Amino acid sequence: MALHITGDTAADDLLTENPLALLVGMLLDQQVPMETAFAGPLKIEQRTGASDATTIAAMDPDEFLEAFKTTPAVHRFPGSMAARVQTLCQEIVDRWGGDASAIWTEGDPTGAEVLKRLKDLPGFGEQKAKIFVALLGKQYGFTGAGWREAAGDYGTDGSYRSVADIVSPESLTKVREHKKAMKAAAKAKA
Repeated sequence: MALHITGDTAADDLLTENPLALLVGMLLDQQVPMETAFAGPLKIEQRTGASDATTIAAMDPDEFLEAFKTTPAVHRFPGSMAARVQTLCQEIVDRWGGDASAIWTEGDPTGAEVLKRLKDLPGFGEQKAKIFVALLGKQYGFTGAGWREAAGDYGTDGSYRSVADIVSPESLTKVREHKKAMKAAAKAKA
């Protein structure tokens, strides 16, 4: 299994090998291009030397913010997103012993249980949690019972709705086209 989300081999390798990086990338995936969001964990690691929840949670918030602001910024909203990443990491330390993968591995959970666990995380609402369940199931080897149902439409095989469906430059284009069509449809309704 190897993820191909960002177009940057080093960033994709980190996402593939480090469950926390994948979770942080998903957290950052709002109001910036997907590639920017999912490249964020590599920037964080390069600038802070940290890629584990315990170290990130314990960092001085001002120093962590500086790492986020360094050009090119990790996110277009460095202040709020740096704080969200540290809050997420603290939650992973407190509830999951610092192991992000425990969210989808501890106790052999079903898709519905993983969805609930994700929605309990700071920064993960219903849609983000469903997309992440789909990403786990489609590309990260998660086989919990009912994961496709828990992911909703994002779990549909052969769809191009989200980051869960990006496996190549061509699929990235298809996901972008789908998102553009959805935005246009929402705008037309309004």
